[in-house]
Amino acid sequence: MAISIVTVRFSLLAVALTYAPVLYGNLGKADKVPQGYDPAQIVAKALLCFNDKYVYSSCEESRRLSESGKLDVPPQETDEYCSGPCLTETNLVLNCIENILANFEFYNKATIQDVRDTIEAACGNGPERGNFDVDEHIKAETSNAHKGNPILSGEIHLNKSP
Repeated sequence: MAISIVTVRFSLLAVALTYAPVLYGNLGKADKVPQGYDPAQIVAKALLCFNDKYVYSSCEESRRLSESGKLDVPPQETDEYCSGPCLTETNLVLNCIENILANFEFYNKATIQDVRDTIEAACGNGPERGNFDVDEHIKAETSNAHKGNPILSGEIHLNKSP
């Protein structure tokens, strides 16, 4: 257990040191970084949102959003999740993270908005109801983006008359 905690902390530090300067657009601009700016502390503070006992207090631990960006909610538990404390507490966690680090990226590369969109679709009344798979939702959005209006996607084909 102690080894896994050390491994997780080391991984989080590596992520923080790698992504925080890029997220804030200050890579190579040390003279413009504000005093007291510590990327590792900012990421660590955002990660505390997942373990805040005042935020996640009623939602069953197996149904909670984690740093991985995954939501493990079986389709048959959709009604309970969407109308119970889990939805409320998950939104509180997302708000907590967003207030600390708006550009937070989960381990699965999902953004806060990706998770929100997945939850909205999974709790909605459409064909995505009950599907809490964030990765699948991201892939579907990406593939649908290429099927949009040809003018918007830059695919304009001109027919030449003979």
